[in-house]
Amino acid sequence: MYTKHQANSSISLAAEMTGTSRTGTAMTAEEVWPIIRKEAMRESGNEECMKHFLEQHILSFDDFASALGMLLSVKLASKHFPPQVLQGLFDDFYEKNPEAVDIAVFDLAATLDRDPAAVNYFEIMLFLKGFQALQAHRLSHWLWNNGRKSMAYLLQSRMTEVFAVDIHPAARIGKGIMFDHATSLVIGETAVVEDNVSILHEVTLGGTGKETGDRHPKVRKSVMIGAGAKILGNVEIGEGSKVGAGSVVLENVPPHYTVAGVPAQIVGRTEVAEPSLEMNQRLKEEEKKG
Repeated sequence: MYTKHQANSSISLAAEMTGTSRTGTAMTAEEVWPIIRKEAMRESGNEECMKHFLEQHILSFDDFASALGMLLSVKLASKHFPPQVLQGLFDDFYEKNPEAVDIAVFDLAATLDRDPAAVNYFEIMLFLKGFQALQAHRLSHWLWNNGRKSMAYLLQSRMTEVFAVDIHPAARIGKGIMFDHATSLVIGETAVVEDNVSILHEVTLGGTGKETGDRHPKVRKSVMIGAGAKILGNVEIGEGSKVGAGSVVLENVPPHYTVAGVPAQIVGRTEVAEPSLEMNQRLKEEEKKG
């Protein structure tokens, strides 16, 4: 069994080779793919029943983009929309946007680094629906920006049915994102999520009613949003801030502050510059007393 320590060691080794940070979020697809294949080969030896599955989804592919595109195509296909068509869309997307492949690796590494339940890259890729839904959204966002709105909506609809994640194709999402569990995650049309943000399940980045125009939250870099939080309206969640689980946020949150409650109130400054990396969801003792 590949341990968490071994997984992080693999990232550190790649970081030494490329001069990146400890998290390995600057690894390229070419660097991570041999690691994924090695993990899959080891698991094939450990689990006889997984051999055919791993061969189909990882070991028969020469590169990360092709394998990821095929995996998502199979998951999002339906009897009315065959996987071959979706595979063609993913292939076209990755061919025309090679940076999207490396962005997927940023997301992969972010999940490995921040989720204690994530031990292997291949398991995140194959089994964690937060990662999968995010990569599907990246395709739908590209389609939306290229005027293919019906196709983008079709993908959004399938994502909702398959992953229980509803992200409008127009929503703008950065890299190094972790959607932990992701069930019931909702992100509205004009929402912005910047780099290195961590969002847990049942979070809503929504509007406040029937208003039109720019009406959804702007989540800046390195924010952590706890499970069940609802952030409503065109509000700004400042860089390096933290939103407590179950909170309802209706006002701007200053950078590097923690908010909690219904409605959410400032309860203190964050303990670290990047709460999304720390993933500490507890309030400090003085915040609890306050």
